[in-house]
Amino acid sequence: MAGKIPDLNAKVRAGTGKGAARQARRDGDVPGIVYGGGADPQAISIDFNYLLTKLRKGGFMSTLHNLKIEGQDDVRVICRGVQRHVVKDLPTHIDLMRLKRTSRVNIFIPVEFLNADTCPGVKAGGVLNVIRADVEMSVIAGDIPDHLTVDLAEAQMGDTISISSVTLPEGATPVISDRDFVIATITAPRAVLAEDEDDDGEDVAADEVPTAGDDDAGDEE
Repeated sequence: MAGKIPDLNAKVRAGTGKGAARQARRDGDVPGIVYGGGADPQAISIDFNYLLTKLRKGGFMSTLHNLKIEGQDDVRVICRGVQRHVVKDLPTHIDLMRLKRTSRVNIFIPVEFLNADTCPGVKAGGVLNVIRADVEMSVIAGDIPDHLTVDLAEAQMGDTISISSVTLPEGATPVISDRDFVIATITAPRAVLAEDEDDDGEDVAADEVPTAGDDDAGDEE
């Protein structure tokens, strides 16, 4: 489960619009906007290198942050979008949404697979096929889980792991609730499947072709 809420330092951005955003980038910042929570939207900027470091650590989009702006009360936010440069893939704008600690929010939670290399199905030659590397969950903002845990310790070749077989963190529910969707499967390697198909074909062909003895018997009659 989520621990201490990390800080996200920002400052008020002077002006709005494309001109102010370009100026923020020239100053080494990433322009952004904070909205929601019953308050007016506020233009902000975040130091480029500081934000890039946080983004590269992973999990930024599913992490509740404590937004700190000098002269203002801290507010909890979650990132709702990061626009990136089409060529350099670097952040050019960020959208943050204000949240109360008790608010519910839909976010994608990554899935962590335990014992993936040692479960019976994989040890027998099976392959873990991950269908969903993350799952959209409805969670409480103040208690966002870091990940969902799927323990494959007893998983066998041919097993299907569905969301119903996963122990979910307290207060977390799948956004898709009308069906038991698949998280992962353990399947036989493609080479094994291909060999099985070839073997089946050879057996059929052998049954259909007369043997030399059969031909001789026919001649003698």
